[in-house]
Amino acid sequence: MLVHQLPASPSNLRVRTWRRLQELGAVALKQSVYVLPDSPGAREDFEWLKVEIEGSGGEAVVFVSDSVDPTADAELVEEFRKARQGQYAELAAELQRVKKPDRKARGRRDHVARYQQRLAAIERIDFFGAPGRDRAASLLAALEPKTGEQASATRASAASGDYRHRLWVTRPLPGVDRMSSAWLIRRFIDAEAKFAFAADPKSAPAGAVTFDMFGGEFTHRGRLCTFEVLCAHFAIQDAAVTRLAQIVHDLDLKDDHYGAPETPTVGATIHGLQLSCADDHQLLEQGIALFEALYRSFATTARPKAARRRKSRS
Repeated sequence: MLVHQLPASPSNLRVRTWRRLQELGAVALKQSVYVLPDSPGAREDFEWLKVEIEGSGGEAVVFVSDSVDPTADAELVEEFRKARQGQYAELAAELQRVKKPDRKARGRRDHVARYQQRLAAIERIDFFGAPGRDRAASLLAALEPKTGEQASATRASAASGDYRHRLWVTRPLPGVDRMSSAWLIRRFIDAEAKFAFAADPKSAPAGAVTFDMFGGEFTHRGRLCTFEVLCAHFAIQDAAVTRLAQIVHDLDLKDDHYGAPETPTVGATIHGLQLSCADDHQLLEQGIALFEALYRSFATTARPKAARRRKSRS
């Protein structure tokens, strides 16, 4: 639970706080009292918001609460479901009004990716399986390009000129999210990316792109780690990357949401790298090499499975 008191100024703090709570999927119990299902990720999200509120002159406290009334618990779960159901319905209504773009339309990939990101954002905060998700997903599927077009869209999105030949800045002592994000950046977004370290975004050089730091350009969003946020923003659709994202999510958010069997081994390897490398640049490069090796392994094992599925259908 998060309880806050906001100052009269800055005037936009109330709006920013409300929007952030919506992104997290929090439900209001009463004015200035918000709740999320208890998980390490939810606690971290509320703690970050608490820091932002206090940094703007407000007050906030985060605590864990147990209800002694099962009926109240059920009512609260229903409030979460209603909130997500409304978002699914809103997205579905908008998708119904969308005319499928021409196959050759230049903006088609952005057109579809925007709705994919919205659906993914709702799914991430759909804690109790709200109705309406399947209908929205079905309407979106009708707009999505075929497999070959998806690959082209991924390459085109990743090659965005705004993020090429840039300096990318993150926090020192890189861990799983920063290592994997740096690998993703260099492989899919900015092949010439250079990396540097700073304590916070304000300390980063002018013109640098900040990632995995509080207040950075690319960082945790709702229940998404930085790696997942980058994948969504740049519309990176790749089966091997998806497997990596599941491992990174579970290690970084510590919620065991996906339960990939490789997760403990990857976590132990990264911990060993941190103990072995005193230099942040060397540590990050070793982490990038680790995720490149994992990606190649996952990509290789995915292809035979796909081939077997095609053969079984023939």
